[in-house]
Amino acid sequence: MSDHASDFVLQAISFDTLEGWKDDDPSGLFEVMRSCRRQITDVKPYRTGSLGLSSEDLLPLLAAAEEFTPSSPESARAFFETHCRPFLIRRKDGNSGFVTAFYEPDIDVSDRPDEIFRFPFYRRPDDLIDLDDANRPAGLDKAYAFGRLHGGHVTAYPDRRAIDQGFLEGRGLEIVWAKSKVDVFFVHVQGAARLRYEDGRIGRITYAAKAGHAFSAIGKLLIERGEIDRAEISMQAIRAWLARNPERVDEVLWHNRSYIFFRVAPVADPQAGPIAAAKVPLLAGRALAVDRMIHTFGFPFFIRADSLTHLDQGRPFRRLMLALDTGSAIVGPARGDIFTGSGDIAGESAGTVRNEADFVILITNAAAGRFD
Repeated sequence: MSDHASDFVLQAISFDTLEGWKDDDPSGLFEVMRSCRRQITDVKPYRTGSLGLSSEDLLPLLAAAEEFTPSSPESARAFFETHCRPFLIRRKDGNSGFVTAFYEPDIDVSDRPDEIFRFPFYRRPDDLIDLDDANRPAGLDKAYAFGRLHGGHVTAYPDRRAIDQGFLEGRGLEIVWAKSKVDVFFVHVQGAARLRYEDGRIGRITYAAKAGHAFSAIGKLLIERGEIDRAEISMQAIRAWLARNPERVDEVLWHNRSYIFFRVAPVADPQAGPIAAAKVPLLAGRALAVDRMIHTFGFPFFIRADSLTHLDQGRPFRRLMLALDTGSAIVGPARGDIFTGSGDIAGESAGTVRNEADFVILITNAAAGRFD
C-alpha cells in the first residue's frame, strides 16, 4: 500500500456479517464484468490505484464471470462469495464513508447557434496538454493534470470565467449548443449528457479532458453565504436559487473554475448507460464513481448507506456495485458517487443523495492475502 493509501486500513470481514448482503441481487453485474474483461484484454488494463490492486488481480473474477450466468439472486451472491473476500475500508480518522450520486442529463441541443441555442459544449482544444512531474512548471500546483502549451511555454489553462467570456470562440471547437448556461454547467458536473436534437436524433457527449483547475462546489459556496440552508442543499435547491437570481448566475458559476471538455460518444443503444472512465456502459444503480488515485476500475464494492432510502422504495441502500467511473469531487478511500441513470427522473433521484456509507471492497482470492 503506498503513501496515498496511508489514511485508511482494510479490515477483513465475512459475508455472513455483511449486513444487507443476503438481501441484494447482483445478477445485473455479470454483463458489465464481461465488458470490463474485454476492455482490459483487448484494449488496455485499467490504471492501478495506490491501494495496489491491478487489472491482473481482477482478471480471475472477470474470467469466471465470462462462463457464469446466475439463475437466482442466491447464485449471483454465491459466485462472489466463491471468488472474493470482503474487506471493510476503515478510515483512520474515524469518519464514515460518504456517497453522493450522479446521472446522465437529457439536454435539448442544436447543431448551430441561434438566439435560443447560445451556450456551447466544447471539444478538447489542441493547446491543452496532459501534465506530469516531467513537464509541469515549478510554480503550478501538482493537482493540475492539464495545462496550456503556447509559444513553447506551459501555463495554467484559462478557467471557466475566461472560457465563458470567449477565450475559445472562433476555433471551431463547438460540438453543439444548448439553451441554458446552467444546463451546460450541470452537464460539466455530471461529466456526460444525452443530446436531443430538434429533428429527433439522439446523441451523446462524454468527458474528454478538463482545463485543470480544482473543482469548487457551488453548493458549498451558497451554504457559506447563507443563501441555502445546509440541511436543504441539493442539486434541485441550487438550480432553484440560480433561477431566482439570474443576475448572480455568472458570479456563482465562475466560483467553480474547473471547466470540462467533451467528445462525441457512440450511441449503439440509447437505452444503455453512458460510457464513462472505465470505457464500459454504466449500469443504473450499480455503477460507482471512485477515487481512481486509490482504487482500480472494475472492482466490486458493497455500499451500505442506511440513511439513503429514496433509491430503494424506502429501504436502506445496500448494494453490490462496480467501480466504473471517477470524478474530481470524488476524493478519498471511502468516497463514492452512485450512477442513478439517464434523464430527469434519474436527476431528481441523484440530486438529493448526500449520505454516510460503509464501503466494503471485494478482493479476488489470489490478491486478498496481501491485505490480511
